[in-house]
Order: sequence, then C-alpha cells, then structure tokens
Amino acid sequence: MHDNAERSRFELDVDGQVVFADYQRRDGLLVILYVYAPPPLRGTGASDRLMHAVARAARGEGRRIAALCGYAGAWLRAHKEHRDLLA
Repeated sequence: MHDNAERSRFELDVDGQVVFADYQRRDGLLVILYVYAPPPLRGTGASDRLMHAVARAARGEGRRIAALCGYAGAWLRAHKEHRDLLA
C-alpha cells in the first residue's frame, strides 16, 4: 500500500489497477471518506487487503478510524481485531 499524501488517499496497485481509500487526518483520527475498487477488482479481496493496510497505518500513527464510507465502517465492524480502532 502507498500513502499518496498529495491526493489524500491510500492506494493499492493490483495488476495496474488501483484500489484506493480517500482520507483526512484530523485530531487523532484517520477519517475514511470513500473506498473504491475498479469493477474488475470487485470481489477479489483487493479492498479487504487495502483496509487491512489502512488499519495497520492508523494503528502505527496512534489514530482511530472514523469511517464515513459504508464499506469501511462495515469492514471495521466485521474484523474484531481492528474494532478498537473504530471511532
């Protein structure tokens, strides 16, 4: 995963296609605005791999995650090892 700070998004390149999560960093939070996977990557686990990396990044920065994106929120609730990050 790559943190593209210029575009405020985390990116994961999968065979030349990019899955990404738009974010904002605010007061101890990593706000996930939107997670996108190109249609050919949907259902392949690419977004799941991206979110695991986002969770590791948030934990490494000592931030909690505010998920404004429905997918990101559902993903965090479904992964108990990362639920503690949910703000």
